[in-house]
Amino acid sequence: MTLLALRDGGKRALAAALADLERNPEGEKAQALLDAAWREPKAHVVGVTGPPGVGKSSLCAALVAAWRKSGRTVGVIAVDPSSKSSGGALLGDRVRIVHDSTDEGSFVRSMAARDRLGGLADQTLAAMVLMRALFDRVLIETVGVGQSETDVAGVADTVVFCVQPGSGDSLQFMKAGIVEIPHLIVVTKADLGGAAERARADVAGALSLAAAGDEWPVRTLAVSSRNGEGMGKLVDALEAHRVHLSADNRLLVARHRQSEGWIAESLRDRFGREGIARLGRLGFDLSLPAGAQPFLRLRELGAMLAKR
Repeated sequence: MTLLALRDGGKRALAAALADLERNPEGEKAQALLDAAWREPKAHVVGVTGPPGVGKSSLCAALVAAWRKSGRTVGVIAVDPSSKSSGGALLGDRVRIVHDSTDEGSFVRSMAARDRLGGLADQTLAAMVLMRALFDRVLIETVGVGQSETDVAGVADTVVFCVQPGSGDSLQFMKAGIVEIPHLIVVTKADLGGAAERARADVAGALSLAAAGDEWPVRTLAVSSRNGEGMGKLVDALEAHRVHLSADNRLLVARHRQSEGWIAESLRDRFGREGIARLGRLGFDLSLPAGAQPFLRLRELGAMLAKR
């Protein structure tokens, strides 16, 4: 299936293409489709992460509704906890996010995390690349994460970390592995009033102790998915970060670094650390030339290691 056929085929065609990607990600047709999609990025990719029960799904549903109201198309990847018996996704996030299954401007795909740590599924990046070429916005909701599951930073342009009032999440946020990844911190359930404001102040205090990672000052917002409080400010903040990334080639640089990281992780998963070391001894490295496609580069390096 071609990218043009996907754009003409609607949600049914996209669902079939994603199913094919999961069944045979290394197949020639799948790789050709991913290469084509990589050349035509369209969407701003937003990752939503945070501890279990913090309200990520409700926030994602509210974001989808806000974007659709403004006329933007939205693709959602919901990474669900896995069934211990079948390995499949439990589908809870998909049920909570979907509002209108007949809306051709929105699409939700559930993925099982299975035994992968980090908050994402094995095929999240491939699905993101494909959906990024088709929608105006792509939203990735991670499975509930703890202190070190930060894989979402490797696939999203903008990372939103959710904190729940009165749960101690603000203290967990001070852990270095988490505090370094978000561009926006959202205190959920702002309708709780004082508890939400105290959580927001705690997070702001944690941020003041962390060294600034780049030119974007991390923002904290209190949002209620129930009554809509703060949703407008969140949408505006996401747009502000998108505009920030579009200046001075920031987005291209960030996506290039993400691609190099994904190549290294994929090769390490397949060949182990010894395989990575062997590449170095053969005179190759994991760098990705500017403008090059990571899927092609991964195939080249993988074939080199498999042959030897």
